[in-house]
Amino acid sequence: MLLTVSGPPGSGKSTTAAGLAETFEYEHISGGDIFRTLAEERGLSPVEFNELAEEDDQIDRDLDRRLYDIAAERDGVVLESRLAGWLAGDDADFRFWLDAPLSVRAERIADREEKSVETARAETERREASESKRYMAYYDIPIDDLSIYDVVLNTARWGPEPVLDTLVAAVEAYDADADEGKYPVTGVRYEF
Repeated sequence: MLLTVSGPPGSGKSTTAAGLAETFEYEHISGGDIFRTLAEERGLSPVEFNELAEEDDQIDRDLDRRLYDIAAERDGVVLESRLAGWLAGDDADFRFWLDAPLSVRAERIADREEKSVETARAETERREASESKRYMAYYDIPIDDLSIYDVVLNTARWGPEPVLDTLVAAVEAYDADADEGKYPVTGVRYEF
């Protein structure tokens, strides 16, 4: 089974994806971890690396190709990234989108990265604008189109455990015989 967890920074996708992987004993692949490692290798912050990626489309294409290949080749995986649901397409058994208001996400990021909420908010806004621009330019993906996701959840309403419990329940309740077919992803160009 392939599960994807997507959402903006600070939405709880890493925590939730790790919990899903642990619960189902799946491999957890994090696009964010790969991206941060690539940024660190170049001596850049993730925000700076995002902005560099606006000038060098090969950065996104390499990362996205890695994630796409993982989605296509493996079973028993929780794939986590902003584009995971789009990249996995019909190969995904479940596509989850997690979100929360920007103010909540900025507080989470500030706590996690030990910076001010104002700095976290400004960096998050810059990062999201950069990513949205690139996803549309490179793949024609409108990141705010949530119609491809099986479950969309506002994580500001619950703590990490109830969010995880909700997604686990959705997976466990899945009846393959009753599935009328996966929603086809249209309008996506995979030119890595």
